[in-house]
Amino acid sequence: MAQRRLFGTATGRRLAVAIFAASPIAFGATSLAAQAPAGTMAAPEWTRGAVCYEIFVRSFQDSDGDGIGDLNGLSRKLDYINDGSADGKHDLGARCIWLMPVAESPSYHGYDVSNYYRVNPQYGTNDDFKRLVAEAHRRGIRVLVDMVLNHSSSEHPAFKAALADPASPYRDWYRFSPTDPGKDASGQDHWHRSPIRDEYYYGVFSRNMPDLNYEKPAAREEAKKVATYWLNEMGVDGFRLDAVEYLVEEGDQIRNTPGTHALLHEYAAHVRRTKPDAITVGEATWGSLDVLMQYYPDQLDSYFPFEVSDSLISAVRNGSARGLLPGYLRLQRELPGNRYSPFLRNHDQTRTLTALGGDVARAKLAATLLLTLPGFPFVYYGEEIGMTGDKPDPRLRTPMQWSAAPGAGFTRGTPWESLPPDWRIRTVESQDADPASLLNLNRRLIHLRAANPALGVGRLVPLATGTDAVTAYLRRAGGRAVLVVANLGPVPLAGVALGSAAGALPPGDYVVRSLLGGARAASLRVGSNGAIQRYVPFASLPPLAAHVLELTPPTHH
Repeated sequence: MAQRRLFGTATGRRLAVAIFAASPIAFGATSLAAQAPAGTMAAPEWTRGAVCYEIFVRSFQDSDGDGIGDLNGLSRKLDYINDGSADGKHDLGARCIWLMPVAESPSYHGYDVSNYYRVNPQYGTNDDFKRLVAEAHRRGIRVLVDMVLNHSSSEHPAFKAALADPASPYRDWYRFSPTDPGKDASGQDHWHRSPIRDEYYYGVFSRNMPDLNYEKPAAREEAKKVATYWLNEMGVDGFRLDAVEYLVEEGDQIRNTPGTHALLHEYAAHVRRTKPDAITVGEATWGSLDVLMQYYPDQLDSYFPFEVSDSLISAVRNGSARGLLPGYLRLQRELPGNRYSPFLRNHDQTRTLTALGGDVARAKLAATLLLTLPGFPFVYYGEEIGMTGDKPDPRLRTPMQWSAAPGAGFTRGTPWESLPPDWRIRTVESQDADPASLLNLNRRLIHLRAANPALGVGRLVPLATGTDAVTAYLRRAGGRAVLVVANLGPVPLAGVALGSAAGALPPGDYVVRSLLGGARAASLRVGSNGAIQRYVPFASLPPLAAHVLELTPPTHH
């Protein structure tokens, strides 16, 4: 990914001035819709200021001692996610959970569904799931489930029927060929020989995951029927949709086709008609923002911007802010703020602390940046306590580390997957009472984001710092403003001065208060043209640390 130096040079500072001048910001604007480009739709209102927590049910909490996490175990731990209070002392404050696949499946991960209408028996029953949703809703937690649309399991009854009988009505649900079409233009072979007769079926990921054929109305209608079931009967509040870039193949093009965009538009419209405040969040592409933008303005509600997340991790790891903000600024220019979902890492990626070389200070910095930058962010379970893990995939999805007791407080039996070597030193129990812990930092930031409109939905305004090691930006909404200043480098820096072009803030003297505690910042004077000029909030910025500062505007003195 190309890295660009924004504000560390004279040229970069001129670029910053151009950005500010091209993007005037009305300090009194309070409507998120007013920030959105014309013609785009907004995500549901409940996403404003919300953070979503990704959970692998198999690894979160086991209620029956079989070593496998389940729905009843998750229900018992909902207060950890959000207990309904606003103080943030004992809960994360997340207002949404995304459950990795919970439907019946022959695999441990669940991304090959054999029955879309039944919960995985290892996790519990449909009634257990409904009770979980009711308990979550009672605490103000919305529930999203992973919906695997691209393919089913080869164990799905419809695929078995289609495989066994060419005259089956389910043949239209899948793609078959009497001959082997061979490799595609990229050199990949996605056609698999039938175990029953001399023919082939298509499965882009595996022979055990045959692709559904959405060029056929029957498959499209079944997908919508499944969505209706989970929304109406099971009570969910939306879906995370897996691998949507592969949904419809057209000739040699298997990703990002016009047919895929049309299908997503149709599917999301159905979800909105069925439950107007439900949300759809897509894993559309691991590639560039240029590709991601093809999935807007009117397909799914939100998508994961992998490029932005990679840039954040890279900035923290390398100690340079050069590539941190450009992606966020582009998303802000082109989209409403809660229609993209940044994150640090997910269930397919090396965990954050591992990617940062085990440096907890860098992990705290990454969490602070994620939770003070725009979007509708997601946090993967265990990231808030610094769980570690790397490929292969099961090692990224190990059981939640609740305590140093046998089974990590996850199970009284033998965990389905062994714990990481360092699990005893990274637990919820050990961090719970430590105000300086990674866990409590996440708690404070998530609660702040929900309570403070500037952090929840505010406009991002980048500031010049004169050094690549420091990033600084404002978040602004209505009469609220928050300033974030972070030293990404490994050494303390003295006398770092911040600046902006005209119109960054209304003129006057501002009282500056830390929202996370720590050193007291200098007051801020903004000139008559609204520019910040050589503001030095601290005599010295410690290494690998961030300040989150509330600015009280002059009219509030």
